[in-house]
Formats: sequence, structure tokens, C-alpha cells
Amino acid sequence: MIHLASNSSSRALLLKKFNIDFKQQAPSYDEELIQTSNAKDFAYIASKGKLESAIKEFGLETPLLTADSVILSFNNELLRKPKNIDDAKRILELQSGSSMAIISAMHYKTQNFYMSDVSATYYHFEKFDPKDLEAYLESNLWSGKAGGCMVEGFCKKYIKSVHGNESTAMGLNVERLLGWLNLYN
Repeated sequence: MIHLASNSSSRALLLKKFNIDFKQQAPSYDEELIQTSNAKDFAYIASKGKLESAIKEFGLETPLLTADSVILSFNNELLRKPKNIDDAKRILELQSGSSMAIISAMHYKTQNFYMSDVSATYYHFEKFDPKDLEAYLESNLWSGKAGGCMVEGFCKKYIKSVHGNESTAMGLNVERLLGWLNLYN
């Protein structure tokens, strides 16, 4: 069993899908204090900060897994979790008919092992239908999602091309994690 130190329902869904036994509880950590505009640095620093907080709060009796994701837009803008519906609309409109990268970082730590990873999945989207976009915004499903994006949900039908693992885009490169779990568990 591992401790998923995250409130992400997408990450929990991924662990279930790959039959990884886990419990879920996030530590207290404020990623708003991070002062970088580099997407890879942000994801790494946020997930590492969550790990350090989780070690203090929960210890290492159960292996800890933390993660964070951000989106890097075609114009190199770091797109984090939307603050409100207007911010979500602005961020999603940047992605419509465009290319982007979803960057996810994770840290996995046991008493005897430590692994970190930063991965990216690249997408090119068709233009979003304005009615679909409005319905998605009203659904509030974008809330808490990096860039408001759900490649497994709203954005899926607009994917023109993809390079990388969908799990990375959902917030956790499970394929990479599985390789380490199989070696060290």
C-alpha cells in the first residue's frame, strides 16, 4: 500500500485503474508561495514541497507519493489551476485550436528508497466548440485541474494529436511509477 498525499480525484482514479493499493490524504502545503514561471521547475518544486510536508505530517510508515501538474501554453505561459470561472475561460481559450504541454512531477519515498520524475505530454487541440466550452465551464469540472484541462473528459474529443502518456496529462505518470514499484516493493 502507498499513501497518495494528494486530493486529486484523477490521480486516485489512475492508481485504481492500475490496481495500485493506496490510501489518500493530502498534507498542508501552499503552492501559491512558489515563485517561478518555469513549468518544469514549478511542478517539481510543488511536488517536492508536498513530499516534505507529507513526511512531517504522516511519516514514512507507508510509502508516500506526491505529484503536481501544470500546463505550458504555446506562448510559454504557465497555466496553473484556474482561480475562478473567468480565469478558467481565459485559460481554456488559450488552449483551443492550439498546442500545449502538460508537465507532471512526482516524488515517491519509502524508508529506503526515493524516486522523482518530471514528465510531459504534448497535445494539439482542435478549436473548442463555444457551446461545449460554456457547458464545461458551468459544470465546474475544470476546478482544481491544471489549466482547467481534462484530457480524459471535456478536451478528449478535441485532441488532434498527442505525444506522451495520458496518465502524465492526468497528473501522474503511472507507467513510470509502476516500473519503480515493481523493482522496489
